[in-house]
Amino acid sequence: MNCVFSDIVKRFVYMLRHHLLLIFRNFKRHKSSLFINLIGLSAGLACALLIYLWVDDELKVDKFHENDDQLFLVMYHQELSKGTFTSDKTPGPLSEALKDEIPDIKYAATATWVEFLTLSLEDENLKARGIYASEDYFNVFSYELIQGGQSEVLKAPNSIVLSESLCQRLFHTTENVIGKSVEFEHESVYQVTGIFENIPANSTMQFDFVLSFEEFEKRYAWALDWNSSGPYTYVVTNENSDLPSLNEKIADFVTVRREEGPAIELFLKPYSEKYLYGRYSEGKQAGGRIEYVRLFSFIAIFILIIACINFMNLSTAKASIRLKEIGVKKTIGASRTALVFQYLGESILLTFLSLFVAILLVVLFLPSFNQITGKHFTLSVDISFFLSVISISLITGILAGSYPALYLSGFNPIAMLKGKLNVSVGEIFARKGLVVFQFVISVILIVAVLVVYKQIEFVQEIHLGYDKDNIIYFKKEGKVASKPEIFLDEVRNIQGVKNASLLGHSMLEYTMNTNNIDWEGKNPDEKISFEYMFADYDMMETLNMKMREGRMFSENFATDSAAIILNEAAIDYMGIEDPLGKQAKLWGSNMKIIGVVKNFHFTSLHEKIKPLIIILRPDVAWNIIARIEGNRQNETISEIEELYGSYNPGFIFNYQFLDEDYQALYTAEQRVSTLSKYFAGFAILISCLGLFGLASFTAQRRQKEIGIRKVFGSSELDIVKVLSGDFTRMVFIAIVIALPVSYFFAVRWLKGFAYHIDLSWWMFAGAGLVTLLVAWCTVGMQTVKAALANPVKSLRSE
Repeated sequence: MNCVFSDIVKRFVYMLRHHLLLIFRNFKRHKSSLFINLIGLSAGLACALLIYLWVDDELKVDKFHENDDQLFLVMYHQELSKGTFTSDKTPGPLSEALKDEIPDIKYAATATWVEFLTLSLEDENLKARGIYASEDYFNVFSYELIQGGQSEVLKAPNSIVLSESLCQRLFHTTENVIGKSVEFEHESVYQVTGIFENIPANSTMQFDFVLSFEEFEKRYAWALDWNSSGPYTYVVTNENSDLPSLNEKIADFVTVRREEGPAIELFLKPYSEKYLYGRYSEGKQAGGRIEYVRLFSFIAIFILIIACINFMNLSTAKASIRLKEIGVKKTIGASRTALVFQYLGESILLTFLSLFVAILLVVLFLPSFNQITGKHFTLSVDISFFLSVISISLITGILAGSYPALYLSGFNPIAMLKGKLNVSVGEIFARKGLVVFQFVISVILIVAVLVVYKQIEFVQEIHLGYDKDNIIYFKKEGKVASKPEIFLDEVRNIQGVKNASLLGHSMLEYTMNTNNIDWEGKNPDEKISFEYMFADYDMMETLNMKMREGRMFSENFATDSAAIILNEAAIDYMGIEDPLGKQAKLWGSNMKIIGVVKNFHFTSLHEKIKPLIIILRPDVAWNIIARIEGNRQNETISEIEELYGSYNPGFIFNYQFLDEDYQALYTAEQRVSTLSKYFAGFAILISCLGLFGLASFTAQRRQKEIGIRKVFGSSELDIVKVLSGDFTRMVFIAIVIALPVSYFFAVRWLKGFAYHIDLSWWMFAGAGLVTLLVAWCTVGMQTVKAALANPVKSLRSE
């Protein structure tokens, strides 16, 4: 038995060595096609590996929590007269009430947004990212606690939980820190009750410390009001809970507790899906970052297919060169199965050689890729990555080699030995069809690059209705918060400051909304949600907003404390004619309309401009904004910082530029634009490599025809036309197919923006022309070379 097994092993090893030797000789004999295939497959695999790293990372965002399957974000839909509004901001008391009254909910927690706040220890002051959260927060989320109990760390109102890195910055150690005091905003002292590991990079929530939500409620009374919303509510359900049934139970949970406003319908959304599926339209999930994950997944697949097509086409195109080899093998008894395995072996071996080159390329370009994507990828060889890479390579090798293997192994051995190869019309069309498919993908990618680039350019250049350039803003805190007008007067006197004011809004997203507004002629059944912002005198002047009619707030009018300014969208929604001087009742108080400001964007261009109320309330406006001269930014900011320090010793001056934060709204689109350029370039490069190889083999196979044509008087230009005509037709067909497909996808992508570019004919014509020119250049090198060859040598060689 052992002898038989040993004999089988020896035969297998001998056969494997024999096939490897044949493969090596074949590679050596056909260096040009080996080189073309190696470059194409290496580039394709490198693109696929880079995209795999990005897609895998995107799919893992927020997935690390132990309770992932039962962890939900509470959101709501609100049916309004002009459509459905969806939000993830909920009333402060919601989490505690849900936990007490809904048996299916195991844990529930409330948390605020992330803010940069000041912490102090003795003489050390620093700004850190902090949130307020309720008692169950560390039961809901799996942020690992190094010290402290999950249910205990936020129990006391004066507790603070620090991240490991923040603890090191403050105390220079994580040992014996529990119970020590940290000063907050130079006005409160908190006791350290816990330390948590640094938040993973693939978490959407990034913060350095957590305070008790009870403290937030003490500071902001509205957080206890069911009619207000702002914080986020998270719940962990029991394992066997039925989500549709639970959504029915909580649907009107808030509505029955509110005293005013339209009904809202609560629902639970899986927390880890919020990152990828974060966009809603008319109460329905309408995509999000998942669209880019799908886009790049398809790009990776198509680039690999393009590389495989090159291998197929080149292998079948040079079939005539291998006719006698195959004929001899079949004559002496080689089965078709053996030949299929041999040629598949060639393909798979070449793929794994390409994989080695691809990994080198990935290592080389990974730093640049990290910079483009804003991530920190490493080629850590874990079992998941290893199996994925091997699987991708194996599938690529089989896909690339299957058609040539079946094609070559199916020839008649007698015809092969005679050198006769009858190529069917179907096989010719199949080969041409593969080339057409390659260039269809290339044209679509070029159109995508153009459309994304023009939309990003539109986003950057569109006038928002206010001037965002050279605007800095920072939080009102400390003594500046108690004496803002005195501080602002001194800021305005600094050289280089054009104007300064107070603003209670982010200008980057929906921040605050209300339904509690009435006006004469309002339909009682009308349900409209108004955004509102708090302002000081000069706020609108500082941002260079334009009035359609009426005036801005002015210190010359004492009655402006009971006045409001509306935007054009609000007037259109309300249906008020001649609004100036008319009254509106806001939160039960009569307010006079003194002006209508022209519409301006206070969120991203993904959203339509919403009705807006501007209210003169400098006491609750939390941002200081200042317009500075562009030619002396550094000097002016330094003087503002010095003034700020004189008012707020111990506070860190932390300012931001409004235009930079606005651009950050489109980070995902900008990265998609940049990545699309590179991947489209690779797709075209790989397609042209295949076209180059086919043109080379075509010219070689038609040497005799070229020689005869030249003998009978054909010019070099005539020869070039003949040789390139077939390829031109294939690329032209690809353009005709690709343009309507690319138009469909471009329209679909642009629908994600409420404000976007109009698609122009030149984008599609330009993509087609670029593809055609690149194809001509690629084929031209071979056709011109063949056309200039000496016909005597061509005919003699035949």
